[in-house]
Amino acid sequence: MAEVPSTFNLKAGAVAPDFTLADGTDTEFSLRELADGKQAVLIAFVCNHCPFVVHLAEEFGQLAREFEGRGIQTIAISANDVEKYPQDGPVKMVEFARESGWNFPYLFDESQEVAKAYSAACTPDFYLFDADLKLAYAGQFDDSRPGGRGGQPLGTDLRAACEAVLNDQAVAEPWYPSSGCNIKWKPGQEPDYFG
Repeated sequence: MAEVPSTFNLKAGAVAPDFTLADGTDTEFSLRELADGKQAVLIAFVCNHCPFVVHLAEEFGQLAREFEGRGIQTIAISANDVEKYPQDGPVKMVEFARESGWNFPYLFDESQEVAKAYSAACTPDFYLFDADLKLAYAGQFDDSRPGGRGGQPLGTDLRAACEAVLNDQAVAEPWYPSSGCNIKWKPGQEPDYFG
């Protein structure tokens, strides 16, 4: 029997952990409200300074715009420790989202509890949930990397996952894990799956 694809803790079919978080302007958003009536929800754990996020930020914004009209709600979340990494703070998040062409909520997980609930490990880390908020895909954007390794970012893996979910199909395996910078955990906040 094949192993069920999973993140560190979330397995395929697991229900998305709920959350309410604020964006860089202190406007609060809840997962349940954002997901209401959507065909799927795409959640990405990101930050402003990570070269892996910077590498694909514009293409990620384009992908989100393309699928928004087809019923996929995109949400980005930053969970980095902003005491040590002030460039990832809420004010800078607003700037980064604008510069990257993001038209979706970019939320700040100050407590880092949401990142832990999702078993997020790096930036970027992508999670796609179906209309019932069940995990349909967790993995990489594509196989491109900063510095031209793997070519330009196109979102090949994530696009294929979105198409599958919109067509009520299982996302083809294997799910390749995301590559990026470790989430910058606050001292003493490192999850048990980190390290």
